[in-house]
Amino acid sequence: MLSLGRRGLWLGLATAAAAAMAARLMGWWSPRADFRLFIPEELARYRGRPGDPGLYLALLGRVYDVSSGRRHYEPGAHYSGFAGRDASRAFVTGDYSEGGLVDDVSDLSFSEMLTLQSWLSFYEKNYEFIGRVTGRFYGEDGLPTPELTQAEAMITKGLEANKQELKEKQKFPPCNAEWSSTRGSRFWCSQRRASLVAQWLRIRLPMQGTRVRALVWEDPTCHGATKPVRHNC
Repeated sequence: MLSLGRRGLWLGLATAAAAAMAARLMGWWSPRADFRLFIPEELARYRGRPGDPGLYLALLGRVYDVSSGRRHYEPGAHYSGFAGRDASRAFVTGDYSEGGLVDDVSDLSFSEMLTLQSWLSFYEKNYEFIGRVTGRFYGEDGLPTPELTQAEAMITKGLEANKQELKEKQKFPPCNAEWSSTRGSRFWCSQRRASLVAQWLRIRLPMQGTRVRALVWEDPTCHGATKPVRHNC
């Protein structure tokens, strides 16, 4: 029987998967009329070696022509292991061994999947999309597999988590703290929302038995100052 936490996670992923599917239908990951479908053995011929037909790599099943970045991917180059295959996992782990240059991303975290999405955006922007490689992420018909839907759901959840984290940071901006036996506790913040932090500290810290001597924040915009102005409250 699933615990409440695990049940909530799976429900969240299911919701994210549905959102990813809807987004795909509205344009995300949309198929292109001229895309080419590769089998892994065919893609392996595109490693930039003498006589090879080209220099391609795949990420989450999407194939890109990286010939313009040949110095990075050609044989002997630092990222040559990515050429001619889908090594999605290694984009996150940095494991360039044969065992690490694989497309299995099923156990990556939300944040790691966002890193993978960043790489995907990089290739979309800087290299030519050629087609898809069959296997883990696309079937023989060129359509997405459940594994791709799951990966998209993880990315969607990661984006939602990042959005929530940003809201929290805006509500309670990051601050610094120090303590000494002579001066007690002192806090200072780098954003102008320190008043919110002060309110939070007055509510939370007394409950924890902590005495706050002063709250200090730095406001670089105060009265046109050329260096941060420090305020006590």
